[in-house]
Amino acid sequence: MYQIDPARVELAAEFKARPFGPHSGDLHRLLNLMRAQTLPGRLALLTLIPHREWALIRLGPPRGGRFEIVEGVRYHSPAEAEWDVFKRRWQAMTGQALAID
Repeated sequence: MYQIDPARVELAAEFKARPFGPHSGDLHRLLNLMRAQTLPGRLALLTLIPHREWALIRLGPPRGGRFEIVEGVRYHSPAEAEWDVFKRRWQAMTGQALAID
């Protein structure tokens, strides 16, 4: 199984530069791994105001579609939101914070 190599920060830089693609094969594999986390606890985005404001949520069990809004976290652009979720997933999966901002 593919695992995240925390030394591959160039993949994080590639994602930050082009969060909506196109992505290299290595970045694509990394994103698939990040997005394949188990549902309870997975981070996602919720649109609060279409095209203007998003919130960070933590998904609950699949039945019932419950989620928890992460208080105090709001985004005003899709790129900002995607980058923050990427950084949070990276840290959760590698144990290391990204030094890219």
